[in-house]
Amino acid sequence: MSARKTNDSGIVVIGLGRFGCHLAGSLLQLDHQVLAVDRNPERVQRWSEQLDRVVQADSTEEGALRQLGVADFKRVVVAIGGSVEASVLTVLALTELGIPQIWARATSEKHAKILASVGAHHVIFPEAETGERVAHLIVSKMLDFIEFGDDFAIAKVRVPAAMVGRPLRELAPTERYGVMVVGAKLPGERFRYAGPDTVLERESVLIVEGSIGQVQRFAGLG
Repeated sequence: MSARKTNDSGIVVIGLGRFGCHLAGSLLQLDHQVLAVDRNPERVQRWSEQLDRVVQADSTEEGALRQLGVADFKRVVVAIGGSVEASVLTVLALTELGIPQIWARATSEKHAKILASVGAHHVIFPEAETGERVAHLIVSKMLDFIEFGDDFAIAKVRVPAAMVGRPLRELAPTERYGVMVVGAKLPGERFRYAGPDTVLERESVLIVEGSIGQVQRFAGLG
């Protein structure tokens, strides 16, 4: 697998603890190529047959990451949980490489603040958010979502540009896309329930419901 060929769809996962492995597996199920990195040779050996590409390296070293081609990827997840120092230094190294999207695991609020201050664009708490849920957010345009089982989800998405200024009755999102628009919200305002006569305004955030696939495709329209 060449990093330069996968920089659009490929994702780097650094740290193969429980969370990192579940996240990498979920991303693979979503048909994204994964470069997994861990400094522990036993973990690398253990997951080498299950993941796309697993390499042993010290992720705190910018030069090591550059040699692996990490700089060619647009999205990197720092899933390190056992060492606050290692996770922070890894985020610093990724920042130096100019990675556009750095997702980092935090184990406490203080840890989260440090990660954000050194360059993490998204800070996540895996104890509250499973690897599967985070994987969906990373690879889609959904702003947030909750899965209720049986392939049903409620998601927060930006209003697609083509739907601005038109009422839901005319747009017929249920018939066209399989999703129901439950509510809409403008910046600085509260969510309001949506009905057939609701006109979607620019910069609105919508609450929609449907299957995970349907809400992902709807979010992708924007």
